[in-house]
Amino acid sequence: MAAAVPQAAHAVTPAAASTVPSSAAKAAGAVPMGKIGDLDLSRLMLGTNHITFYMHSRDLRYVNDLSRHYNSDEKIMETFAAAEANGVNTFMTHSEAKIEKLFKEYRDKRGGKMKWIVAPWISSEGTVTDLAGYSRTVPQLVDNGVDALYVPGMLTGPLVNQDKGALIGEMLNVIKAAGLPAGVASHGLDVIQFCEKAKIPADFYVKTFHHLKYPTAPRLEELAKSRQSLERYPRGDLKADYAEVPGFWCGNPEETAEFMKGVAKPWIAFKVMAAGAIPPRDAFRYAYSNGADFILAGMFDFQIAEDAQIARDVIASLKTRPRPWCG
Repeated sequence: MAAAVPQAAHAVTPAAASTVPSSAAKAAGAVPMGKIGDLDLSRLMLGTNHITFYMHSRDLRYVNDLSRHYNSDEKIMETFAAAEANGVNTFMTHSEAKIEKLFKEYRDKRGGKMKWIVAPWISSEGTVTDLAGYSRTVPQLVDNGVDALYVPGMLTGPLVNQDKGALIGEMLNVIKAAGLPAGVASHGLDVIQFCEKAKIPADFYVKTFHHLKYPTAPRLEELAKSRQSLERYPRGDLKADYAEVPGFWCGNPEETAEFMKGVAKPWIAFKVMAAGAIPPRDAFRYAYSNGADFILAGMFDFQIAEDAQIARDVIASLKTRPRPWCG
């Protein structure tokens, strides 16, 4: 029997397939908003791995191919429209030519109004990993209409671990010189801690955040082994902060929540569902109630209406939070 495909939000059983809402179904009310700089952004944002086909599928190798066959160019357009119809007004992605072209067409030719936050990472000249590459790529993205930019975790983790963290600040300055909010993303908490201690001029952070109470979560001894590996090889084994098998992307959620209490900058939490292992209601409640200001979630078009309503419900139910809303 074939293994079930992990969903980026909620699973739909065959018996319930006929009840899946239309991708353009509009839920009542707007998703609550927050601010990063002068931007008004929905506290639930549309992620990108399911439409750039970099999904975390653990050992299910066919999942990216399945996503690629489902998410045609037109279906991706429908996904943008479904997000906007349900009050999700922000799309976050790494720079990737095909998606840039589609999103620009969605806004320029189809009347889309969604905000666009991008991590410079891949350009026509290859991977963007140095200051010169940022200086070339950022103006191009600004010309394409991006609203904010951030340095991706694939870059910040290695820089901090190689004692080159100051370069993050220089990259942020390139973004700021273009007049846009500038952020820092990371899988490891050490990057955020470094930026705060070194007073790196980030306007917002993008940090993984999920609990470890799901069946495929790493065992305590596996987490301990990852931490020992990171301590022993701080400049080499950079994947100790996350793993595909056992699947985890935030190995220290309690420490992350505690540290972020003292950070007075907007925090966009990502991988909150541990790549589909945690149901959205559980994941969203954990992230929002423990300090995240925004959630970045990969959603197929048919999942958006329900996930947006979950975000509304969870935020409305929170009377107090240990960390005040930022933004």
